[in-house]
Amino acid sequence: MNGIGTSTIDQGKRFECWNIEPAWPIPSLAADLAHGFEQSPRMLPPKYFYDSTGSKLFEQICDTPEYYPTRAESALLKTHATELISTIKPRHLIELGSGNSRKTRYLLLAANDLRLPLDYWPFDVCRDMLEHSGHALISEFPQLRVRALVGDYLGGLTNLPQPDGPRMFVFLGGTIGNFSESESDCFLNDLRTQMRPDDTLLLGADRLKNPAILEAAYNDAAGITAAFNLNVLKVVNRELQADFDLAAFRHRAIFNDAASRIEIYLVSRRQQQVNVQALKRTYSFDKNEVILTEISRKYSRQSLSAILERAGFTVERHIEGGERLFSLVLARPTP
Repeated sequence: MNGIGTSTIDQGKRFECWNIEPAWPIPSLAADLAHGFEQSPRMLPPKYFYDSTGSKLFEQICDTPEYYPTRAESALLKTHATELISTIKPRHLIELGSGNSRKTRYLLLAANDLRLPLDYWPFDVCRDMLEHSGHALISEFPQLRVRALVGDYLGGLTNLPQPDGPRMFVFLGGTIGNFSESESDCFLNDLRTQMRPDDTLLLGADRLKNPAILEAAYNDAAGITAAFNLNVLKVVNRELQADFDLAAFRHRAIFNDAASRIEIYLVSRRQQQVNVQALKRTYSFDKNEVILTEISRKYSRQSLSAILERAGFTVERHIEGGERLFSLVLARPTP
């Protein structure tokens, strides 16, 4: 298959790992920092949160009492997975940004209980996580085949495999909200281009709600989100030989009502200079100057439908709980 190389980790060939080549160049951390630090405010892409330490911290965030998105989305999946799988009957489930496949188990369990043959294609940048979770899944579900895809979906989806049979693309966690409007348009258009008429998309997205609830979710009392945010500076120090002093920055997360989004910053506690040896650059920070490390856009039912329709999808089903904390949207390519 064009753009795909494979190394097989064999358990009766029920688990394989495929390397997915990007369709276009993916900027390095050095390039992203150099570009982002020329912006106002300075910024870093959130994908650099997820080194081994950051991934563990995020798992802890999901279990904090303030962080409702994981619980709300999991509850929707648990309630509606059987209905979704029995209606769609996918032959393949392709998950973009699968992580540890924690919530996807509800869909896999539904297919297992319905005795539907299913190949699961988790797509993520971390091979170790894919191998660990893949082996756990084939042990848990004896009929499941896992075809792990190692790569960065932000590098384009042109080189995704094209297996026969209906495919269900899954994009969970509210990750669509981490994109700017233009980035989400680009991503959804790219996905739509790769899909066939019998394919479906299941999209998870966070909803607009009381700003106090939103801000609490990103400012947990235990300080885990703060540690997660500050850890990105450790990543930069390690990878780019920089000398960020983590004690000289603090975490800040606020809701921007005009933009309908949470904005997460690192705030300089004092006037300071930071050396980034890999770039041969020194950056000066004023007291209270910020680095934007993440946005998390929040949607109304109408705005969520609008971004999908703009990219060429037809919304078939909009699933929301009674509190309307989170949404699952089932969509198909518009003919």
